[in-house]
Amino acid sequence: MNRIILGRTGLEVSVLGLGAGGDSRLGSGRVAEAESLRLVRTAIERGVSFIDTAEAYGTEELIGKALREVPRDRVVLSTKKTTRLDAPLRPEDVVSSLHASLERLGTDHVDVYHLHGVLPDRYADLRERIVPVLLRLREQGKIRFLGITEAFAADPTHAMLAQALRDDLWDVVMVGFNLLNQSARERVFPLTRAKDIGTLIMFAVRRALSRPERLRELLAELSARGKVSRALVDEGVDRLFAGEDVASLPDAAYRFCRDEPGAHVILSGTSSVEHLLENVRSIEAPPLSARARARLVEAFAQVDDVSGH
Repeated sequence: MNRIILGRTGLEVSVLGLGAGGDSRLGSGRVAEAESLRLVRTAIERGVSFIDTAEAYGTEELIGKALREVPRDRVVLSTKKTTRLDAPLRPEDVVSSLHASLERLGTDHVDVYHLHGVLPDRYADLRERIVPVLLRLREQGKIRFLGITEAFAADPTHAMLAQALRDDLWDVVMVGFNLLNQSARERVFPLTRAKDIGTLIMFAVRRALSRPERLRELLAELSARGKVSRALVDEGVDRLFAGEDVASLPDAAYRFCRDEPGAHVILSGTSSVEHLLENVRSIEAPPLSARARARLVEAFAQVDDVSGH
């Protein structure tokens, strides 16, 4: 497994990260727990050293069980505090939530602790009231690095990160980026690269890039708005990398994200060991040709308002 330094954190991590959220949530509630545990352990055996979860996913306890026999320094753990609540988030809730996460994960610290799914209109309040608590928890050794995660489906233009990246608070950000919406290339990555901020890529492959019917539906809608060509709807995205040694559209999508300057870790969620191994092969595969990559960039250059979900 290829490895990379996660920006200014200095942490050496696998390029592929195991995501415990999304639609799959490691199969939690849909497959036997033993199968979910096998999934996490297989990922580690194949060289995955970055695991991302959140209190909202309901998978922290599962990950804690899977890691009981794994040396703590072998895995970089990332988890998150929910921010999209009906009432304002209270500082004391952050403290109690972190302690509960640590207990479920079976550890005394997390490597990255994020504010989760922050909306643009919530950022300023969270910065003023909640960041001081995070800094105290970091001083206590319960958090190593501070992270923030955008709500990509609700904020596909990265308006929240445009605010957050003006501050020198965040060691790690989680940003939506994929074939369909590449707007982070201009709006996020120049700032993260300039500040050496660790960058986690989510939504590399979601419903539209893994379900052909959903993709056709989305492309037709984008074409009707003049965002992509009608030929793309009629001929499909696959034509953009015709002649390449590509196993599937998701394979191309993972490789496209992996080779984007500014991307560090590409998160992949699944409930299947077989699917996990396919994703590992994609991350370990050679780059797409410059010609294919240029075609993919050009085809979706006007798209900045969808997430691909």
